[in-house]
Formats: sequence, structure tokens, C-alpha cells
Amino acid sequence: QRQLVESGGGLVQPGGSLRLSCGASGSTFSFKYMGWYRQTPGKERELVARISRDRTTMYADSVKGRFTLSRDDLANTMALQMNILKPEDTAVYYCNALEYGGMEYWGKGTLVTVSS
Repeated sequence: QRQLVESGGGLVQPGGSLRLSCGASGSTFSFKYMGWYRQTPGKERELVARISRDRTTMYADSVKGRFTLSRDDLANTMALQMNILKPEDTAVYYCNALEYGGMEYWGKGTLVTVSS
């Protein structure tokens, strides 16, 4: 069972920045997609951003222009740079990966709180 471990969450003021990282056990070369989802109490988990093996990215409309997603398959990591954070970005952020063979993996989540 492969594991994904998130880091980098925390408390930040509105307008501030945070960088989330996701480390994978084993090689990420087998991941067709890697991405971040987020969830707040009472709401469904939503896709924030996703990056394919060829580095094609897609972002939720709510984070376009503020968040940047990258992956490093040599280091088996993925990172989400979050700038101009807003209170509505407050959520638990989950790392996600989908293998070419169809297996999907989730991290345990990291809390991001945007508040003054």
C-alpha cells in the first residue's frame, strides 16, 4: 500500500501564503495524475488542482491565478504554492494520486486556516 504524506498546513492571515507539500512512498512516475482536494465540514471534498505526468495542470476557478501546482518525479513529491489566501480557502487539504493502472491514493490531510 503506497502512502502519501502532506505537510505545510497551518494558520495564515488573509493575503498571506502557504506552501503545501506531498511526499509519496515509492516512485511517482507511475502516477498519471497528482492533485490536491479540500474539504470543509458539511461539504463534499472538492478538487483544488491537478497535475498530469506531462505537467499539464488544471485549477478550480476559485484558485486560478493564486495557486500554483508542481510535481517532482525525481524527488517523489508534489507541491501547492498558495498565494493571496482568503478565509474561504480554509479547509483540510488532501493529497491525491491516481496510478495509470487505476489505483487511487489519499493522504490523511493537512489543515489550512486563513484568519486574522
